[in-house]
Amino acid sequence: MSVNPISFDDYVKQDATALAAGVRTGDFSAAELVETAIARADAVNPAINAIATPLFDRARAAARGDLSGSFAGVPFAMKDLNQGMAGVRLTNGSVAFKDHVCAEDSETAKRYAKAGLVVMATSTTPEFGLTVTTESRLFGKTRNPWNLDRVAGGSSGGAAALTAAGVIPMAHATDGGGSIRVPASCCGLFGLKVSRGRNPVGMGKTEGWGGLGVSHAVTRSVRDSAALLDASHGPELGSRYVAPPPHGTFLSALDRPPKRLRIALQRTSWTGVAPHPDCLAAIEDAAQLCQSLGHIVEDAQPDLDGEALRRALLTTISAHTAVSFAARAAQLGRALTPDEMEPISALMAAGGARATAADLIAADAAHMTAALVMGEFLTGYDMLLSPTLGEPPVELGTVSLDMDPRLNGQNLGRFSPYTAVENQTGQPAMSVPLYWTADGLPVGVMFAGRLGAEAELLALAAQLEQARPWFDRRPQL
Repeated sequence: MSVNPISFDDYVKQDATALAAGVRTGDFSAAELVETAIARADAVNPAINAIATPLFDRARAAARGDLSGSFAGVPFAMKDLNQGMAGVRLTNGSVAFKDHVCAEDSETAKRYAKAGLVVMATSTTPEFGLTVTTESRLFGKTRNPWNLDRVAGGSSGGAAALTAAGVIPMAHATDGGGSIRVPASCCGLFGLKVSRGRNPVGMGKTEGWGGLGVSHAVTRSVRDSAALLDASHGPELGSRYVAPPPHGTFLSALDRPPKRLRIALQRTSWTGVAPHPDCLAAIEDAAQLCQSLGHIVEDAQPDLDGEALRRALLTTISAHTAVSFAARAAQLGRALTPDEMEPISALMAAGGARATAADLIAADAAHMTAALVMGEFLTGYDMLLSPTLGEPPVELGTVSLDMDPRLNGQNLGRFSPYTAVENQTGQPAMSVPLYWTADGLPVGVMFAGRLGAEAELLALAAQLEQARPWFDRRPQL
């Protein structure tokens, strides 16, 4: 039996929560939603290049099945990194993994399936999620729907591009140094990086990048992020640590405005980089909006050692990159060839292989020191407001893994000097789409909260969304 899609205009004006409600009431079927998502993907993916592996027939079969859960029937995408599904290719954005197929579902995939989500594709990512653009030898360049010459962000750039382009209302994403918040900022979406230990993180492990990595989503609405977190959070078997449990549901936190918040406003980055004028204007605008809603905003930021944190981040991620490549070589029973690794990834792996146990302990100590300083600072403030990025979305090729490493480092230091600290301290943070440049590029602003305080962040986000709605602001592809 053939199934017709609902009109794209009807589809895109609703978030995932509304689409699921429509399936429950019979206004449309899951099969109709899937056909609409596939039609939109066929129309726009040639331009944005955000799909790693299409799963259209799998989605059609799932949509005809017996679906239940809070998001039953809603089209969705899983990021092609760490979180696998049985029988589906999981490449981690790497040529070395281009033929790797998972034997089982990750815990996150199981929880999403229980919520009724219909996965119609995996989304692109750079190799191992190692940079803040989504460009790779394996899949090429993922482009920003707002400007096809600009980055969609990374490493969840495919997820953000698909969501911003209207293919799906939300998508799975991960964040080990900003990889939810950066693409959310680049693509005009809401992106919540959850507390360490809030959600499962991957296949065969309960910790990502030594505690830096977390897993959640990019969404167009705040309530979708909250409701999805209700469906996914909680300990998994073998959890090394668990985030503080919420009081009630995360979705219920949106039902009441936040208390009067004391917000610290951070202007320059931890390494002393001043933001681009548009990014500075974005946080000034957000500060004024927060003040108009009754909150207190003051210039302040914790005294963190930005250079020590930069070195600790590089040491940690490089060591994990070395282990990932070595594990893949062992699986294949041969050494990897140079064309199976991005040039900068290979350099990081070489450095990581030279790292000692003492180097890793020193990196962990730097992270713990930062967490203590940040925790103390947030006894006097409820949140920290800063730019999400140091610049608006940059041109493709500016921070990719196939360029001169020195230039990459310089560009990366200007473009994304803010987000990694919350991964190192373990606290939640969100990028909120409140500002667009004069030439139409989105610029997110970031709020970081205390460990376990997702509900407080979500309550503020809902208040900001109501005061300055962004849902209907979409790129004209």
